[in-house]
This record gives sequence, C-alpha cells and structure tokens, in this order.
Amino acid sequence: MPTESAVAQPIIRLHPNDDVIIATRQLVPGTRIDAEDLVVTGLIPPGHKVATRAIAKGEPVKRYNQIIGVARDAIARGQHVHVHNLGMAEFAREHEFGVDVHQTDYIAKPAHFMGIRRADGRVATRNFIGVLTSVNCSATVARAIADHFRRDVHPQALADYPNVDGVIALTHGLGCGIDTLGEGMTILRRTLAGYAVHPNFAAVLFVGLGCEANQIGGVLESGGLKDNQPKLRSFTIQDSGGTRKTIERGIAMVREMLADANRVAREPVPASWLNVGLQCGGSDGYSGISANPALGAAVDRLVRHGGTAILSETPEVYGAEHLLTRRAVSREVGEKLLARIAWWQDYCARNHAALDNNPSAGNKVGGLTTILEKSLGAVAKGGTTNLVDVYEYAQPIAAKGFVFMDSPGYDPMSATGQVASGANLICFTTGRGSAYGCAPSPSLKLATNTALWERQQDDMDINCGGVIDGTASIDQLGDAIFQMMLDCASGTPSKSELHGYGQNEFVPWQVGVVT
Repeated sequence: MPTESAVAQPIIRLHPNDDVIIATRQLVPGTRIDAEDLVVTGLIPPGHKVATRAIAKGEPVKRYNQIIGVARDAIARGQHVHVHNLGMAEFAREHEFGVDVHQTDYIAKPAHFMGIRRADGRVATRNFIGVLTSVNCSATVARAIADHFRRDVHPQALADYPNVDGVIALTHGLGCGIDTLGEGMTILRRTLAGYAVHPNFAAVLFVGLGCEANQIGGVLESGGLKDNQPKLRSFTIQDSGGTRKTIERGIAMVREMLADANRVAREPVPASWLNVGLQCGGSDGYSGISANPALGAAVDRLVRHGGTAILSETPEVYGAEHLLTRRAVSREVGEKLLARIAWWQDYCARNHAALDNNPSAGNKVGGLTTILEKSLGAVAKGGTTNLVDVYEYAQPIAAKGFVFMDSPGYDPMSATGQVASGANLICFTTGRGSAYGCAPSPSLKLATNTALWERQQDDMDINCGGVIDGTASIDQLGDAIFQMMLDCASGTPSKSELHGYGQNEFVPWQVGVVT
C-alpha cells in the first residue's frame, strides 16, 4: 500500500511495476504529476487510471502488479485508461498451493463483545423471532403476522418484551415449479434450514401454503430439524382454513414465543464467536485501495482473536483466485476453490453468459474497467491470513479463521448465503453508495471515499476515505473497523438497522430450472 505522504498527492501508485496510477481527484489536461514526471493528456475523473508509459495495442496492463486487461488500442503516456482502450484479457494463471501460508499470531487474551449465549452454547448478536416461508404463496401471510408486531406501527405490541429486537418476515419468490430433487431445491432448502437455526433467531415460525413443491417437512429434513418444538413451529394456509385464520394463528403462535425469547441477557463472550460475512457492492476505483484492504486489516485482527471471516462472490474473485490458492492451508482446500470457479465457468457457458460480464455501469463510472481489476481489489477484503476451507452456498461453516463460501456476485443473494452459513455480522464496503441491510444479522457499511461519506453519511457506518486523502492509514482503520465489529455485535445498531433494512434483502440463490 502507498505511504501516507504518497497518498496526499493527486495520484496513488500501488506498485512500482504498475503501468497505471490512480487519480485521487479530478485531473484536467495539462496537469503535471511530478512524482511520475508526466503530464496528463485528458480529463481523468477521481478513482480512474492514468497510463505511466506508452502501451502498445494488445499489450497487457498491470495494476496491483497483476494483469487487469490488455490495451484495445495504443495508449500514450499520461492518457486516461478505461473501457475505451482497455479490454478483458484471457491468459493462463499459475495456481500455486500454500506457498504463502504462514503461522497465525493468535492473541493470548482475545477481545470480548456483549453477546447472547443460546442454550446450545452458540452466540447471537441480535435477538429476533423469525417468520419464514416455504413458498412465495405464503409471503403475504408471513408479512401480515410480522407486521402485527412492528414497533413503528404498533408501539405496544412488544412493550413487555424489551429484549426482543423484533419479529421479522423473510419471504422469497421461490418454492414451486422447480424439481424437488434438483440443485435449485437443494440450495433453497439448505438456505432456509440455515436461517431456521441461526443463533440470531430466538424462535422461528415456518409458514407454507400446503401444496407447494418445497414442503416444510422437506426443508426441516434437509437440515436435520424437527417440527413443533417450542422454538421451531410450522403450519400452512390450507390446513389453517385460509388467509385470515392463518394470520390469526400465526400471531397467536408468536405471542406464545415472546416470553421465552425475552429471557435473555447480554454477557461478555470472546470475539471467537464472531462470524463475519464480507461483502462489497457499488465498488469504485478506490475500493481496492481503501475500504477493502482496511476491512482486510480488520479481518486479520478478527482471525488473530479466534473469529471467522467469510469471503464470497465467486464471480468477483475470478481472475484473482490464484492469490487465494497461494494462501490455502492445503492443496485440497485450494482445489475446492478452483472447483467452484470451474462450476461457474460451466454454469455461464450453458446459460450463454460469461464470467467477465462485470463490472456494472456504476462500477465503471467509479473507475473500474474489467472483472480482473475488480476481483483483485475485492479479494483484499480477506486480509492476509491462511485460507482454511471452502464451502458451497449456505453450507454450515464450522471452521475458524478465513474461509470462502461460493456465491453469486449479487450482494443480497451472496449475503443471504453467508447468513445461512452462520454469519452473525456483515461488513459491506461500497464506493458508489449501496443501500443494504441483512436481518437477522446486522450489516456495517464502509465508504471507500470521503465524498461518498459526506454525501450519504446516513447510510455509512465508517469512512475509509482517509486512506485516499492522507488522513488515516490502513492499520488505523483496521483497528477502528474491528472495534466497530465488536460494538455492533454488542448491540449498537448499524445505520442500515436504524433505517429498517434487512427483510426485503433476503434473496436465496435460484439456480434451478423453473417450470
């Protein structure tokens, strides 16, 4: 990373071997960059790239000392480098296994946060009652049940239960018209089962229609769960006699759950009980310089304190997976990651898509040009510790340390899988200003630049733009983010929670054929 004195300049050079530098503010034609002994030849928006040497057509271009694409045309020194003259590069990457593995320096006396210890020993960061659905047909009923207990609508509904954070409905558009034995149904059931046993739920009510393909019994069986227990109950609209009776029945069941859910008290628990999902959305040219490596520094601290961090969004590590295999604790773990990349390549091919269909329009406006560039910045969220295991989407995560969970790059879908896997906190970096929450797990938002922080401070929990303007270091922000993780896990609400985000962002991954 650049030094603070270098960051104060109008540009950032990330590596001596790079062919581009990054503008920290808008550069106009004729601007002289003394540190590079070059003159800018065009308008360069903040976060965008400037060529530091003449690059021939077809020649690879490096950022982070890694190839981010090839020149579509000849690029002159001082010229803007972006989608008009830089394209995706297909090239062989050498996948080495474990060459960067090193011993983790664990903290002898780990930090603590004020968590909620469940009867089975697991630890929660929030205390909700959940209303889950097996199929889209029961979504309206589930929302009506949960809405009855909304504090903003019915202030007295939970007045006697101050330790209950709320009653929330997590609905989805799936559950029927898909093969009951197919991959899509397997993933949906694994996701729902993961939420049903999530420690942030004191109790769960499952609501179905009755005739759907995704029977509640199948969901419970997939997760080894049993129905009609005090903390896990289910019923259907058809068996209850219709919509009105189902809503009344559901409200009565939730009322029966509330007293027990309220019997909790926060207590000091080690940071090893933190399971943090790592997300980035609305990325920009600064994401891989400020917020992502700052979050990576916090992740290194979390791992040293015994906790778990989950990197995901497989299409957004494509092109940077060779950096992760180097950190794999074994060849087997590294091969598991490559197997997921291969699955995605096949998945895209049979659906006439491509893994390089990223970055999005907003990413490009923010300075990102190719998926290779985006991925190289995205993996910085994972810090520097060893990659200890790789999981499929929504698969329960048992390992401690830095892990990878396969998922799409679409943030709500990816985070849904992480929470189903056990994440009790989400950290989400953004350079464009993503609006997001993830009930029942709180979500912290990290702004990559100060302009975003000042413009959208109501949605952002911390500003990482100090790395760009020279007022903060990666190490300082790593400390601040780690402390914010502990505070939020202890009950301090995130900005997204204050706005009520979280219920609409439950989006299970749909991969199966819909008939």
